Amino acid sequence: MYKIASKKVLNSAVVQMEIEAPLVARKAKAGQFIILRVNEDGERIPLTIAGYDREAGTVKIIFQVVGATTTLLSAKEAGDTISDFVGPLGVATETEGVKKVCIVGGGVGCAIALPVAQAFHEAGAEVTSIVGFRNKDIVILEDDFKACSDNLVVMTDDGSYARHGNVTVPLKEMLEGGEKFDKIITIGPLIMMKFVVLTAKPFGTPVVVSMNPVMVDGTGMCGGCRLTLNRNGEKITKFACVDGPDFDGYEVDFDEAMSRNRIYADFEARAREEACNLLKQG
Repeated sequence: MYKIASKKVLNSAVVQMEIEAPLVARKAKAGQFIILRVNEDGERIPLTIAGYDREAGTVKIIFQVVGATTTLLSAKEAGDTISDFVGPLGVATETEGVKKVCIVGGGVGCAIALPVAQAFHEAGAEVTSIVGFRNKDIVILEDDFKACSDNLVVMTDDGSYARHGNVTVPLKEMLEGGEKFDKIITIGPLIMMKFVVLTAKPFGTPVVVSMNPVMVDGTGMCGGCRLTLNRNGEKITKFACVDGPDFDGYEVDFDEAMSRNRIYADFEARAREEACNLLKQG
């Protein structure tokens, strides 16, 4: 069992927890993820590592309450335990040799983008962060991004806070203004990452996307997280859990990935409703 060391509600739908997992904390790096189960009968879900404290032996996770498992997890409090917490899994984000990077995060994806921005900052790179949210009520981690960014731009879709618009607006402005990034890393909804790639393509700036498809085992055996890459005219199958989660954005077949993600939408909605009813019953 793994103890929840702390819990913090970041907004109405996003929760931050620190889990006591010394072995995971000892090896964790930015860009990697864990797979957890709330209880022994629960499903396995992947969550990106949002931070870690090697000395304290804790790992930070930030998640959006969208399905049955995240609903059950959000009902837990500091001092409670969860059944399984496996990791670190996946390939860490590559920071070596990058002197100037642009991190583009959207919504809860900013929780994944933050440790990546911090890793580049600690490596001595010049970090520009662009983070976007639907409105001011769901803005998260702004101060944390300020601390690790040389330049921070906050966007809201409805203009209720900071700049009005989506994340591609300032990115396009920067690229058209002559900014030269060694790499753009984007993390967030698939549709957002797709348009970040399309925005950067005319300028030839390398773009890395962080993919988070459906996973079961996290070891490449189930095939649930498979992605199609278009490389030099050839279609290649990769698995996000062992080959990723970072991929060359110009190679990812986003339309296929979005179609696959929608397959389980109805099931997830029913499962969450059942979990909510279970919690109401005590």
